[in-house]
Amino acid sequence: MRKREGFFMSDHMDYIIGSDIGTSSTKSISLGIDGLVKCSFQQAYSTTHPQPGFSEQNPAIILRAVKDGIRQIVQQQGYAPAGICFSSAMHSLMPLDGAGNPLTPLIIWADNRSQHYAETLRASALGEEIYHRTGTPVHAMSPLSKLIWLREEAPEIFGKAAIFLGIKEYVIRELFGQNLIDHSIASATGLFDIRTYQWNATALATAGIGEEQLPVPVPANYIIRGLKPAVAEELGIPADTPFVIGGSDGCLAQLGSDALDAGHATLTIGTSGAVRMAIPEVATDQQQRLFTYLLTDQVYVSGGASNNGGVLLQWLVKDFLRGTIPLEELLPAALALPPDALICLPYLLGERAPIWDSGASASFIGIRPHHGAEHFTRAVMEGISYALLSITKALEETAGPIRKISVSGGFTQSHGWIQLMADIFGKEMTLDNRPDASALGAIKLAAATLGIPLANGGEGEQQVFVPDGTHANHYQQQYERFTSLYQLLRV
Repeated sequence: MRKREGFFMSDHMDYIIGSDIGTSSTKSISLGIDGLVKCSFQQAYSTTHPQPGFSEQNPAIILRAVKDGIRQIVQQQGYAPAGICFSSAMHSLMPLDGAGNPLTPLIIWADNRSQHYAETLRASALGEEIYHRTGTPVHAMSPLSKLIWLREEAPEIFGKAAIFLGIKEYVIRELFGQNLIDHSIASATGLFDIRTYQWNATALATAGIGEEQLPVPVPANYIIRGLKPAVAEELGIPADTPFVIGGSDGCLAQLGSDALDAGHATLTIGTSGAVRMAIPEVATDQQQRLFTYLLTDQVYVSGGASNNGGVLLQWLVKDFLRGTIPLEELLPAALALPPDALICLPYLLGERAPIWDSGASASFIGIRPHHGAEHFTRAVMEGISYALLSITKALEETAGPIRKISVSGGFTQSHGWIQLMADIFGKEMTLDNRPDASALGAIKLAAATLGIPLANGGEGEQQVFVPDGTHANHYQQQYERFTSLYQLLRV
C-alpha cells in the first residue's frame, strides 16, 4: 500500500462500497471480493412536517451523510475502493434554480400535500393511461403529483425551477456536476415510459414541464467518473474512481436478496414496508394496485409499498404510550400474548398499495378494559402484517404464484415477528444472514458492471420460519375483518 497525492492507494483495490440513501439514514457498507463485509457506517437524519401532510428533509444533511459514509469506510480500509454504487429511496423531488440552488426542501415519498390532485388524476382516463405507460400508481407519493401541486400551489417556485431532481440525482450533481438519473429511479417518478426508457410526453404535459427540466436517464449500470477535485480530496479517493449510478432501494434489495428468479418475493419492513417480485416483462395491474419498476432491460420489479412500517411502532412508543415503555420491552411482551380480537388499521400516514388512499387514517377496533400497552403493540404488528398480506395477494393475482418469501429490514431483528408474519401469511419466511439488502444489491450491480467476481462468503446460513397453523383460522378471520373495516371506515 502506498500514499500518493493525498490519496491512499493499493495495488489491489479489493472491495466495493454500496451506499444506500434511505428515508431515515444513509448506510454505507464495504464488501470484499471474498464476499465478506469489511466495515459499515450509518448516519441518521430527520424528517420535518411543517404543515399537515408535508414530509420534508434537508438535502445538504443527506449529502453530508453520503460523503461521511464513503470517507469513513475509505479511512477504515486504508485505501480506495474498486468502485462505489448507490441505492436510494424513491419518489423524492426538489426544484433547483438555474444556479443549482434548491428552491424547496427535499419533498419525500411520504409527503401527501398533492393528495387532491393525485386523486382527481387517478380517477380519470388520463391517469389510467399514465399508470399503464409508467408503471407508477397515481398517488401523492409520485413526483408527477408533486409537480402538479407545485405548479398549482407554488407557481412562483415552479416558474423559477430550471431542473427537478430527487435525492440521488442531487447527490450525483454535487459529486460530479452532472444531471443524471438511472432508469430504476426514473421508473418510479410517474414520468418515465418503462417500455421505451424515455420520459413520457403525456406525463410531462400533465405535469407542465419539459424534458429539459429533468435529468438524463441512463441504465442502472452506467459508470460515472470524474469527481469534482474538492470532493475527491474530501472523500480520500482518486477523482477517476468508478461510480456505478445504481438504482432504487426496492429493485436493488431484490438483487441483494438473490430474488430475481420466478416466484421469489421479498418482504421488507423498515420505516415503511413492501412486497416485491421480479418479473421478466412489463405486467401492470388492471386495478392499479401495484407498481412495476425497472431494474435492467431484462428485469422488472412488481409489487407494492406500504407507508406504515416501523414508523407506526415509533409513533406508538413515543406519542401513543408517551415513552413510558421502551420498544425493546414491548415487542417480546406483545409476542408472548395469545391472539386477540383487537385490530389495528395501520394507516397513520395514509396508504399506498393496495388501496392508494392518502386520506386513510389509523384506527384501533375492539378495545376492551384488559387491553394494555402490549396488546396495542401486538395489534400494530399484526396490522402491518395484514397490510403487507393484502399487497401479497394482489401481487399473486397479477404476477403469478409466490413460492418463496425472503425477509429483510429492521423488523428481522425480532425473530418472533418473522414467525408471526409466517403464521399470518400461511407461508414460509426465509431470513438470510446478509448485510443491508439494498446496499448489497448496489455492490452486486457494481461488481457485475466492473467485471469484479464476488465470492458468497458473507451470506451465511438461511433460517426458515415455518407457519404454525394453530391459529390459522383466527388470522384468516382477522384479515377479513381488516379488509372490510377499511371500507366501512373510509371517509
